[in-house]
Amino acid sequence: MTTHFIELEIPLELPLTVAQIEAELATKGEPLRWAITQIDREQKTAVIEAVVTKTES
Repeated sequence: MTTHFIELEIPLELPLTVAQIEAELATKGEPLRWAITQIDREQKTAVIEAVVTKTES
């Protein structure tokens, strides 16, 4: 198992739900913790920083 710090930029579709964020993070691994660190209102995007784990195969 490895741990990774990742940063995602996702479309800001209001309302932005926890389920939407966790679904995006699940494509990168299992999220341990995450935070919205930036919102760009002009580009309508949100930046998410997260720590995820992946099982090595």
